[in-house]
Amino acid sequence: MVFAWYQARLAARPLLTQSITTAVLFATGDITAQQLVEKRGVEKHDLTRTGRMFLYGGAVFGPAATTWFKILQQRVVLKSANATIAARVAVDQGLFAPTFIGIFLSSMAVLEGGSPKEKLQKNYFNALTANYMLWPFVQMVNFKFVPLHHRVLFVNVISIGWNCYLSFLNSGGSGTEAFGDEEKPKTKPIQRI
Repeated sequence: MVFAWYQARLAARPLLTQSITTAVLFATGDITAQQLVEKRGVEKHDLTRTGRMFLYGGAVFGPAATTWFKILQQRVVLKSANATIAARVAVDQGLFAPTFIGIFLSSMAVLEGGSPKEKLQKNYFNALTANYMLWPFVQMVNFKFVPLHHRVLFVNVISIGWNCYLSFLNSGGSGTEAFGDEEKPKTKPIQRI
């Protein structure tokens, strides 16, 4: 019943539906980061941070991903299905992923009143490295099995965990704590005698 309602909205207004879905699921990723990873509790939950993720998901990533998947579907077509899938993954991960990780981090820095350059220097490499451990495989499945009109939704569902990671990384985590691999201090603290 809910899926049929969603399908009707998707058919009638695909860009709007996918953008709203993306906004909600980006916010869900942030809520997950704050509550399950950072264990902030309801009282210390940063609603502004969740709002930034909602805004970015709905206004930037949702429309961009919707348009991007259409472009890949129309323009990256080779003679065999497997070659087409491999080419789409390569183009997606070679162009879209590095660009949108940079746009995400820069957008968050601007919305937070900070420096995009500093945010990129601090987090870009970690985020891009983590991206390459997950997204090529996700996109392979996406391009092979998921119809075009559901690709953004598929990415958004997987992105709940990914956005949890990005939100945590953006908020000051190194990105490794989210996976239980806490960074060790590089030097020993000075002890008082």
